[in-house]
Amino acid sequence: MIYESLVEDYFSSFIDTLKRIDVNELVKLINAIESAVSSNKKIFIMGNGGSSSTASHIQSDLSNTVYNLKGKRINAYCLSDNTATITAIANDYSYDLIYVRQLQGIINQGDLIIAISGSGNSKNIIDAILYAKSVKANIAAMTGYDGGAIKEFADINLNVPVKNMQISEDIHLIFNHVMTHVLNFSDMEFRRDC
Repeated sequence: MIYESLVEDYFSSFIDTLKRIDVNELVKLINAIESAVSSNKKIFIMGNGGSSSTASHIQSDLSNTVYNLKGKRINAYCLSDNTATITAIANDYSYDLIYVRQLQGIINQGDLIIAISGSGNSKNIIDAILYAKSVKANIAAMTGYDGGAIKEFADINLNVPVKNMQISEDIHLIFNHVMTHVLNFSDMEFRRDC
């Protein structure tokens, strides 16, 4: 088998998909992060499988790479990171509740949720989003395919319009690095003006 053509097809599809991303939605998410930080609000990030590692990466970059934003500490939490908590909730109640139970009592109006789901149909993500909406938190979704059910509830919908989970996950990670780049640039400009 000639692997070169498969690699070239993947790259071609990746580049074509990247060109179809709604950049305005990415800018909205960057603005939402800035707004949450300036208002001393919390940012919660979550996902399943590969999306959970992207959620963890986003939290790491916001908390360490960006760290402060215009003089304020970023309060970012990855709900996918605590294996003990996730498995306890899944075992004692239901896997569908692993995120909503972590949010109950700690998420408030104006906080920001970044929900990552390639299909857009993960029940545990949807349940968490619905709870977050009930307390008037802001919802940003990173999805693939057609956006699934999550797009109906999201204030910001960063959809990767492709029927390929790997390309969706690749581009979700690019969203993270673009956000980190822009927020770092914004913070450098702020420090220069001080």
